[in-house]
Order: sequence, then C-alpha cells, then structure tokens
Amino acid sequence: MKKYDGMYIFANSAKDEVLDKQIEKVCGEITRLSGKVLNTEVFGKKSFARPMHKRESGVYVKIRFEMDPAQIKTLVARYRLSEEVFRVQVLAVDERRETVLEQQEETHKAREAARAAAAEKAAAAKDSQEV
Repeated sequence: MKKYDGMYIFANSAKDEVLDKQIEKVCGEITRLSGKVLNTEVFGKKSFARPMHKRESGVYVKIRFEMDPAQIKTLVARYRLSEEVFRVQVLAVDERRETVLEQQEETHKAREAARAAAAEKAAAAKDSQEV
C-alpha cells in the first residue's frame, strides 16, 4: 500500500449535501478497490482561468488515501466515466518530504512558543517597573 493525494474538481455543486454525496461516491470507489481513505480536505469553489467544457468554476477537494499502485489506473479510469468528477489528478506522496515538512513545522512552533514566552516575560518586567 502506498499513499496518494487525489485532487478532484467537481462540477458546480450548489449545495453542500450534493457535494457530500459526491465525495462519498469518490471515497466509495477507493474503498471498492481495497484502498483506505486517510483524510479529506475541501478547498471550496474556485473559478477556472478560462472556461472548460462550458463551465466557469468547480469545487476543489483533496483526498489522501492508501492503495495498491497497480489499482491507480483502474481508479482513474472509473472517475473518467463519472459525470460528477470534472477533473482528477492523483499524485504519489513522497514520505521523505513529508517527514522533513513535519520537522520544519515542529521547529517553527517551538520558535513561536519561545518568542511568545519572551514577549510575556518582557511585558511582565515592564509592568513591574511601572508599579
């Protein structure tokens, strides 16, 4: 099993209930091919740079999933038959890059916490001098 990021563009979905059903169908295709959905992130409705197939915009959704690499072509072929999925792009996740990004994020949070603590200490020292 390998991790993948799928970026899906759904045709204009006016209501959230319709979008939720479309996402469930997409996730159902992943599980049908013995994959596992890890998380789903909805980016919202975005306008296209230029009209495509008489459409001006679409709803962007990113789904991270695990699946056998041999099943990816079958998955994409099934999405091409679906009318709800306007576009799909599936990319493999680079585990090394992910760990580096997580380490950088942890370092950034530690620095921000240290800066906040220093600012609080400085404010407390200033308050004690004024009294």
